[in-house]
Amino acid sequence: MNSPQPRNQTITLQNHVRFVTATSLFDGHDAAINIMRRIMQSLGAEVIHLGHDRGVEEIVNVAIQEDAQGIAVSSYQGGHMEYFRYMVDLLREKGAGHIKVFAGGGGVIIPSEIKELMEYGVERVYSPEDGRELGLVGMIADMLERADFPVLAENFKPELENLSPDNVQRIANSLTWIEQNTESPEVANNVLAQHPIADVPVIGLTGTGGAGKSCLMDELVRSFLEEFTEKRIAIVSVDPSKRKTGGALLGDRMRMNAIQDSRVFMRSLATRRSHLATTAALGETVRLLKISGFDLILVETAGIGQSDSEISDFVDLSVYVMTPEFGAATQLEKIDMIDFADCIVINKFDKPGAEDALLAVRKQYRRSHLEFGSTPEALPVFGVVANRFNDSGTAWFYHQLIEILIEKKSLTWTRNHDAEFAVSKMTELIPADRKEYLRQIAASVRNYKKEVRNNSVLAAECGQLYGTIQQMNGDVSGVAELLSTEIAETLRPIAELYNEKLNKLPESLRQQLNEFHGNRKAYLDDNFSFDVRGKALEISNHSISLSGLKIPKIATPKFNDWGEITNWLGLENFPGSFPFTAGVFPFKREGEDPTRMFAGEGIAERTNQRFHLLAQGQPATRLSTAFDSVTLYGANPHPRPDIYGKIGNAGVSICTVDDAKRLYSGFDLLTPNTSVSMTINGPAPVILAFFMNAAVDQQIEKHLRENGLLEEARKTLRKRFKKQGLPAPEYRMKRPDNHDGFGLDLLGMSGKHFVDAETYATIKSAVLNNIRGTVQADILKEDQAQNTCIFSTNFALRMMGDMQEFFTANDIRNFYSVSISGYHIAEAGANPISQVAFTLANGFTLIEYYLARGLSIDEFARNLSFFFSNGMDPEYAVIGRVARRIFAVALRDLYGANERSQKLKYHIQTSGRSLHAMEIDFNDIRTTLQALYAIYDNCNSLHTNAYDEAITTPTTESVRRALAIQLIINRELGQASNQNPLQGSFLIEEMTDLVEEAILSEFIRISDRGGVLGAMETMYQRNKIQEESLYYETLKHSGELPIMGVNTFLNPNPPKEETEIELARSTEEEKSMQIRDLAKFHQFHAAEQDVMMERLSHAALNNSNLFEVLMDAVQVCSLGQITQQLYHLGGQYRRNM
Repeated sequence: MNSPQPRNQTITLQNHVRFVTATSLFDGHDAAINIMRRIMQSLGAEVIHLGHDRGVEEIVNVAIQEDAQGIAVSSYQGGHMEYFRYMVDLLREKGAGHIKVFAGGGGVIIPSEIKELMEYGVERVYSPEDGRELGLVGMIADMLERADFPVLAENFKPELENLSPDNVQRIANSLTWIEQNTESPEVANNVLAQHPIADVPVIGLTGTGGAGKSCLMDELVRSFLEEFTEKRIAIVSVDPSKRKTGGALLGDRMRMNAIQDSRVFMRSLATRRSHLATTAALGETVRLLKISGFDLILVETAGIGQSDSEISDFVDLSVYVMTPEFGAATQLEKIDMIDFADCIVINKFDKPGAEDALLAVRKQYRRSHLEFGSTPEALPVFGVVANRFNDSGTAWFYHQLIEILIEKKSLTWTRNHDAEFAVSKMTELIPADRKEYLRQIAASVRNYKKEVRNNSVLAAECGQLYGTIQQMNGDVSGVAELLSTEIAETLRPIAELYNEKLNKLPESLRQQLNEFHGNRKAYLDDNFSFDVRGKALEISNHSISLSGLKIPKIATPKFNDWGEITNWLGLENFPGSFPFTAGVFPFKREGEDPTRMFAGEGIAERTNQRFHLLAQGQPATRLSTAFDSVTLYGANPHPRPDIYGKIGNAGVSICTVDDAKRLYSGFDLLTPNTSVSMTINGPAPVILAFFMNAAVDQQIEKHLRENGLLEEARKTLRKRFKKQGLPAPEYRMKRPDNHDGFGLDLLGMSGKHFVDAETYATIKSAVLNNIRGTVQADILKEDQAQNTCIFSTNFALRMMGDMQEFFTANDIRNFYSVSISGYHIAEAGANPISQVAFTLANGFTLIEYYLARGLSIDEFARNLSFFFSNGMDPEYAVIGRVARRIFAVALRDLYGANERSQKLKYHIQTSGRSLHAMEIDFNDIRTTLQALYAIYDNCNSLHTNAYDEAITTPTTESVRRALAIQLIINRELGQASNQNPLQGSFLIEEMTDLVEEAILSEFIRISDRGGVLGAMETMYQRNKIQEESLYYETLKHSGELPIMGVNTFLNPNPPKEETEIELARSTEEEKSMQIRDLAKFHQFHAAEQDVMMERLSHAALNNSNLFEVLMDAVQVCSLGQITQQLYHLGGQYRRNM
């Protein structure tokens, strides 16, 4: 795909303009800011890019350390008023009020809020209208011109005697002064020479681009801070300037988590020259940091080519970082740094060929350093996987690095770090012999279709021969071999040819051909009988129109040609029959629309009220839960402004098991017509454990009531709380009229305290066997698109595997342990092909991972579900058909799965990206068309977005309208009474083939990059999504992609004043209530929490099932407490550029 670039707009900057770019705290929507930072670079700015999920203090500290002129932050998750006001306040408080703040948030930040923020001190907040008028490049040019000012006074001169690690701004200004005087080095040299320079050790890291220097640096900093609790570190990171524009991407901070510490100072430098890995200012920069009183200085150079040895001139100890893919062993002789480096690190040691690389590098090191008498283990050549948390090879490298430094510099540091000799081991999530799984799936589907085509030709020939015999001989038996005794002698040669061709058809196909007309007739009768999971069902075959016509629920083909029938059976078939193209069940459930009742705002009670409103009068209860961004990132509510503003906005705030009990109270979670879906990923295991405990305690409550024990349990609970001087938790708002109070009697304590262990185990088992619903928990797509990853990828996948093992062990049949999501891939900018291809590929990756863990395909495939977005593109008409067919063929033919496992169940949500703040009423029209796509394609459940979600959390009124869209389609639109309207359409069949082939081709491209996990390492999916997003935005801006009310068909009489719609925001009272009740929860359970954290640690270190422990841990620990503990056990997610 040729992705067009933004139109040229040149500006001439008078200063070296430096910008810090990020998305706001608990916000993963980084596509826009990523595009913008690229344009900034192309216009000559030096960009310190922090990526998603960044708090105010973190950004402000970075901007001060980097001596930036501007901060640009996108905020799409609410809480922006508190966030940006806090940023302006903090900059002023820290004496950095000159740094200008720029903001954007699509339509989320409404005009009155834009005005208020700019009056408060934000330099500019860009709106969708600004984007339409200025374009992306125009907005960036405006920002850069506003920030094009000198940061230092003309007469600035470093006050060396006042430099200390605590005076960050003075150090930052002094470093800027050094950079400004690189063309007159004697100026800086004369000033620095006036002050004695301490003998501070300096370690330098250099190496090839992409070798993982930043990850390694992060691990070194983390280990150093843990070992030396009083020492301070300064980090200098150098990145190359673009020769053509002068701009630079200074992105090393993005990959580092450990540097968010008050004992760490970091400065990013652009080379501001070509073809060199260092900047002319580096020498003086190191000298000034030594004067400033740091205990250790780390320098990382730009990754250019194989990198040369210039770093050696600035440091005491140099480290060369490389990867196993350096080419032939003779290439090592050309790497200058092998001669100069004190240590050589082969990172990414989990790659193929790593062991051979280690041997080759050791040999070359021996030759270069004349170390022929040393054992291989004694050589300072290390194999590490720096991106792996607590990697043994990295721990050994750190240990030896500090030992070498202490010896070389005669330091008197006292050590308390222990490590044994280790080289990182390859720990593959997917075995090497299964890396080609996507290529095999593509081949399997293509072979299946080829077989169908061949069988169709053969069947057509059989049918023609059969017809000839029947015309000349009279009636003969059905699709079966003909006996010579049945056939006239003159026709026997034809019969023999018929038998020969017939025997080439698979037995199963011959049976299908025999049964076809009988099966077709079954749909023409008044009623249809079928089995679902062993349960016999009978359903009417028709609905009656107002005109009295019998409208078939399933329209069947009227083929007589055996070839046409064979082709249809192979590629389409009746709904509920392999390959399930038209649907995985013979009919939709009677009396139950695929409607999802979506809610998420404020505290649990407010969302519970919304659920009860939406469920009133509906035959089935399908609760769909959106969580606020604080919860999405595994954090607890807190008074800090940038957290406080996001509590209960754009979703519901859930931080304890009591919140979960309140959230779903009044609904019996065990009834067959009730299901719950939870859109949560990073902390999904914890939220799922909340939910399951809430469901178990509901049934404990029911058991106690039925046995006359509930009142005694209430008294015991109140007594326990009174003993600690606390009120018992309660429902904190007025209960809806249709809320009977069920699920609230045991608020505050687990049900296990009120029944014996055997009763509790029996009830818990029954709940797990029968609970219905979905938790999203799809960590792969989070890494590729959505960015609510909070744990390291390997650890997050381990917890997903633990969840599935728990599901399998406890026979959880009707709950989906993962919703493999393409919705968020599409929201990030992917086109329909990429959305479905990446999503299916992620699903097959999980299958391979679970199989590698020893699970059987039929033990877990029933717990997999999928989640797609529907937009306006033509491909969306068939994505369900295509996904079902690919999945079914692969599961049957490649994985040997049973029929239930072959059925892909998927949820659709209408496109969020197609919701526009401009002409907002038009959004319902788009949503209606997208819902029609989904219903015609036989989705298993559907969520229609509210029109105002372009701006705010949907209001009660807008949610009713959104729900009405699909109710009107399902219950009023006559054609929707038919359940397979797409079958038989030439266009739909053609589109199905085109989309399917495009997806299979994408599978091959991903496979060429090492499968999904290999492609993620090179950010293939992320880059492709962003290219497609830019393509869409460019066409939208140019008008080539017409969008009514946005770039065409504009309102000729726009309102003179902005009409502001009702905003759904959590109240101050709700936020304070959450913070206050969380503190009470912590106080009540304080005595139990340390023990539970120890259990979690033991399970993690001994490779036991973490989810099993989480089921108990959530009874006494909050979400934030558990998240922090899991960070220490499995590592925090490292952002990708």
